[in-house]
Amino acid sequence: MNSADFDYNLPQELIAQRPLSQRDASRLMVLNRANRQISHQIFTDILDYIQPGDVLVANNSRVMPARLYGRKPTGGKVEILLLNQLENGRWQAIVGGKRLKEGSQIHLLNNVGEETEIVATVTAVLHGSQRELNFNQPLDEQLESIGHTPLPPYIHESLDGPERYQTVYSRPTGSAAAPTAGLHFTGDLLIALRQRGVIFETVTLHVGLDTFKPVEAEEIAQHTIHSEWASLSPESAKRINEAKLAGGRLIAVGTTSVRTLETAALRSAGITGSLQTISQQDASGETSNLCPWKPVAAFTAPTDLFIYPGYKFRTVDGMITNFHLPRSSLLMLVSAFAGHEFMMAAYETAVTKKYRFFSFGDGMLIA
Repeated sequence: MNSADFDYNLPQELIAQRPLSQRDASRLMVLNRANRQISHQIFTDILDYIQPGDVLVANNSRVMPARLYGRKPTGGKVEILLLNQLENGRWQAIVGGKRLKEGSQIHLLNNVGEETEIVATVTAVLHGSQRELNFNQPLDEQLESIGHTPLPPYIHESLDGPERYQTVYSRPTGSAAAPTAGLHFTGDLLIALRQRGVIFETVTLHVGLDTFKPVEAEEIAQHTIHSEWASLSPESAKRINEAKLAGGRLIAVGTTSVRTLETAALRSAGITGSLQTISQQDASGETSNLCPWKPVAAFTAPTDLFIYPGYKFRTVDGMITNFHLPRSSLLMLVSAFAGHEFMMAAYETAVTKKYRFFSFGDGMLIA
């Protein structure tokens, strides 16, 4: 398939610039894979679609305040966007400002614009505007006082507070972007789901900024997906497998949870190494012996699982997601689950009915 197969026309006014005042008041498009029917609800109606004994799995990664501001010794302003913490304690970052060569220093500012004692030194020039940075102090305890929450490039309005770009169950900090399907949940809605007999579990996948990049390769099989750090605990893996064996469905909250769970299932099936080409292998029949349901296995490691049409899902039975960017790997993933033709028809319907798109937009349930 080609990346152009996942393009669609989206009026700019349908890109949600702000979250709704009530998280669970968003609209919910429900896609029934069995009969190819689409219905239109509000998000709290999710209670009617998730049954007792089902297990709901969400990504609990928290967005780090990764946008930093600083000054060069000459006085010029510099913007830094942290991407990944490297093994040597240094950081991979996007650094604004030209001519920042190896050895250049940046004096960081706090949240009110005052210069701090923290200094970043460019230790390597990477591709484009990316640099490897070494800080003279550990950043872990400093980020809250010097960092700002980064918002996606298509959001041009400021937030009333940074917590609106966090899920209510977020815990470990490490993402450069929010796992946005989870933004619809409130504490009260989670309580109502548990009272209904739904099991709630979490995984962790630290979302990188590459999540916003379109697939540029003409043939999607030629695209190299970004690798992201993910984790599923032994305790959660055990409860998920028990729920599945008891007849419950596994409903993933967001594409990041899908990738984590499917990675865990592939690892339990004995597949090691890169998962970049597994969709292509599934489509060709190379992995037919590994396509039925597989239990999930605990793991903590980067995943480069690239899911697109042709992929055979091993463990996920349903998913909650938002509306994704054209030609994105996320749109390819949900199309693999629902069917490409059905999904693109659903997006056309969403545009016609003026659903709100992207991070602060409306939700979709595929079951």
